[in-house]
Amino acid sequence: MRYYRIERDGSVSLVTREGSIAYDLTATNQSPTSFIELASAASLTNKRIDEVAAELAKDAPTVDFETIRTHLIRPIDPDEVWGAGVTYAISQEARQDKGGLAESYLNAYEGDRPEVYLKGTPNRTVGPNDAIGIRGDSNWDVSEPELTLILYKGDIVGYTVGNDVCSRDIEQENLLYLPQSKIYSKSCSIGPCIATEETIGDPLDVKMELTITRDGETVFQDDTSTSEMVRTCEELASYFERYNEVPELTALLTGTSIIPPDNVTLEDGDQVAIEIENIGVLENSVELLES
Repeated sequence: MRYYRIERDGSVSLVTREGSIAYDLTATNQSPTSFIELASAASLTNKRIDEVAAELAKDAPTVDFETIRTHLIRPIDPDEVWGAGVTYAISQEARQDKGGLAESYLNAYEGDRPEVYLKGTPNRTVGPNDAIGIRGDSNWDVSEPELTLILYKGDIVGYTVGNDVCSRDIEQENLLYLPQSKIYSKSCSIGPCIATEETIGDPLDVKMELTITRDGETVFQDDTSTSEMVRTCEELASYFERYNEVPELTALLTGTSIIPPDNVTLEDGDQVAIEIENIGVLENSVELLES
């Protein structure tokens, strides 16, 4: 199943979609309004999340897809957003001979320990159809499309689409500037929904596509497959948990193998679409942030 949140007249509803039918789970007697409520119920009853949702859907009214599309909001409000880097060969190769970073990234790519870092917080993370931000002190800003894990108390309970916005020139200037290149207002987007393992299938065998348009024209488009990832989802989640006081709900971006070339940078007003097979399409506009 896929799980969406929609907001109508100031009221938030949790909607589940199975096949061609969507159900408003909030309009049932149990009235859950968030995915975390389903995850908690599944954990307490030793059931799968889809089993809990299927029981609720029996008494839930249906919702048309146009309503979902026009009222869509961020599918979860994660306590924290984390990222994993250099999980694809191209991510390491793209940093060769750039500001002396090559050795560091090669070691992260080939080493036993993956790169795992804090990416953002709820107030720095936007949802579908919201604007992502680019810094005014950067000249090369890119969207990095990433399969994103949804972790409940450290366990993988679902998957969504992540847009990891990065100021690449700041990162390349000095490795110590990485937090500034990655963590700032509106530097991350997640959505449009959460798909469970039963829906996505093998998370390391799905197609991923990035499209950037400007004034109706495509300025960049590329696709890849998560089969190119050299780390497993479980491995990344495990390192995130190590010696870490993990929050109840976390989004963990797993890295990208699509990196626009240095002659392509996001501009104010651009449109970014990221599609991951069996999950959906995450769409965002681009906004130049004020200092």
